[in-house]
Amino acid sequence: MGTALIAVIGTLLGSVATHFFQRQTAERAAALTRAEQLRQERISTYSAFAGALVDYRRAQNDRWHRRAEAPDSADARNSRLDSYAQRSAARQALIRVQLVCAGRQVVQLALSAFDFVHCMHEATDASERARRSVEADNALARFIEAAAPSVR
Repeated sequence: MGTALIAVIGTLLGSVATHFFQRQTAERAAALTRAEQLRQERISTYSAFAGALVDYRRAQNDRWHRRAEAPDSADARNSRLDSYAQRSAARQALIRVQLVCAGRQVVQLALSAFDFVHCMHEATDASERARRSVEADNALARFIEAAAPSVR
């Protein structure tokens, strides 16, 4: 009778221990899966933001050039409208960055990069436009540098 009782207790302890370790393993696997999904989402979001900002910067440069060449032309009007569409796409990508990014500094750098691009068309001459374009490019590079460690 004592041997049977010890066998039952041993079996119960084994079952409890197995359940405990399996639960821990499952929780770790779920946490790793969530972390990888977030990493992939950040890669996608940061890449989309960078691409949208590059397109917006191009549109802002084009807008400035078309206005400088012929302010009342159809090309100037079309490039202005294109810059509005690119701004909207960049703003949407910026909102995604704000949603998935945990670091306040990275979000601030994304906002700063957007602001640099946003003001490019206000340049008063070609050298100021070129300077603003370089500043926007540098701001985007700072964002990418700060965001990269969170996706490695």
